[in-house]
Amino acid sequence: MRLFFAIVGVYGNVAFRVTRSADSAAFLGSSHNASVPLHLFFYSLCSTLASGIMEANGTETLPVQPAVDTLILNGDATEREEADPAKKKKKKKKKSKSAASAGHSEQGEDGEVEVRKQTELQNLDEKDREEDGEEDGEEADNVSGKKKKKKTKKKKGPKTQTDPPSIPICDLYPSGVFPMGQECEYPPSQDGRSAAWRMSNEEKQVMNKASEEMWNDFREAAEAHRQVRQYVKSWIKPGMTMIDICERLEDCSRKLIKENGLNAGLAFPTGCSLNNCAAHYTPNAGDPTVLQYDDVCKIDFGTHISGRIIDCAFTVTFNPKYDRLLEAVRDATNTGIKRAGIDVRLCDVGESIQEVMESYEVELDGKTYQVKPIRNLNGHSIGQYRIHAGKTVPIVKGGEATRMEEGEVYAIETFGSTGKGVVHDDMDCSHYMKNFDVGHVPIRLPRAKHLLNVVNENFGTLAFCRRWLDRLGESKYLMALKNLCDLGIIDPYPPLCDAKGSYTAQFEHTILLRPTCKEVVSRGDDY
Repeated sequence: MRLFFAIVGVYGNVAFRVTRSADSAAFLGSSHNASVPLHLFFYSLCSTLASGIMEANGTETLPVQPAVDTLILNGDATEREEADPAKKKKKKKKKSKSAASAGHSEQGEDGEVEVRKQTELQNLDEKDREEDGEEDGEEADNVSGKKKKKKTKKKKGPKTQTDPPSIPICDLYPSGVFPMGQECEYPPSQDGRSAAWRMSNEEKQVMNKASEEMWNDFREAAEAHRQVRQYVKSWIKPGMTMIDICERLEDCSRKLIKENGLNAGLAFPTGCSLNNCAAHYTPNAGDPTVLQYDDVCKIDFGTHISGRIIDCAFTVTFNPKYDRLLEAVRDATNTGIKRAGIDVRLCDVGESIQEVMESYEVELDGKTYQVKPIRNLNGHSIGQYRIHAGKTVPIVKGGEATRMEEGEVYAIETFGSTGKGVVHDDMDCSHYMKNFDVGHVPIRLPRAKHLLNVVNENFGTLAFCRRWLDRLGESKYLMALKNLCDLGIIDPYPPLCDAKGSYTAQFEHTILLRPTCKEVVSRGDDY
């Protein structure tokens, strides 16, 4: 029997090799070829004979691997691979591995989603606590399946002023509403009645709102003045020339007020009067004057929006021995502001100012001086494009009995002196201003006509100085300027000085007599 199986095996192997080489095309060919190869047929026949012989002898039949379907073997590569059990096992292993990796990735993604959700909740909480926080954008999937947040830009907050100041006030307050000055209740009337009713009176409130645009122009100019003087106080010091001080101050004022012809700009030249000189001094070109440690310097400058003028001044000293002088004048100015109001007589304001100022004494170099108000200097009403609108506010008793009226604007300014208390014209003239009431005057000199046109275009009826004409590129204009002064078209304002060796100080504020209350529009933290 063994010999029989050996013969059958050898024969079958030989037949397989021969048939394979002959029928390779059919074996690897199309699946539609249904013919059975010879070696498979012979293999099946031998297997059947062997099984029959073993059954006849009573021997247990050995398991024989079933014949592979000929259609499958003659099919394509994919079908043959599926028919191979070893390859099936490998495929199952690969599938199980891929399924396990997919499971891990799904678990990882679920964990990442949870973490992302918690992070998003925290970000939302933080955004609610922030005033200008970031807004959550839409989420988008990237290539790896992770989600990214689209961050939106932070909302721009309000602008803050630079150092040194350079941003115009109108840009700092884009809403067009500017900081109000100090609001004060009007003083009681002569019969003792309080003026508090004006604050709550509906008619007065309506009248106040009707002029709100005008009040707002004053407030914008006042805010520019506050920021400029704060900047000036940070760098002014002994050793600087007066020209440098004035030009730096005026450059800053032009930026903050956003100078625009006659619509916005400087209201008058920067006054920087020293010591016995009380007012109207600004350096002309080539003036070599230098600020000294023992000087008393009055800084008086103005800004305007649409002709609404802020006239405000303060005094700078470096030697503390003048502190008492400055305190006297500051107190007198605040007294005048407190006393001013609707229906108040101007002479009463002056009397109150004099009483307070003369109550102060100052000791200088071992000698005591009573602080005197300068009687021929005073405050004044302010009109549109008109620094002196007609009414004067005296700083001594015995002045006009004219009353202040609702809607008027005043510059309350006081001057104190250790000298005679009277000023006179002195030194070279630097301030000029076109006469507000002048009519048509014939002018013969062509250069005078040209200069007047320059003044009308750039200054109108506002004050100007010779440095500003230089800045505009004008030259050789002194003869023409003198001619305009002689004709009464332009008025000169020379420096005003007390006795030599004396010291003068000045403080000034602009007040609005609104229907409801009195507003010290130029008031700041400094004074």
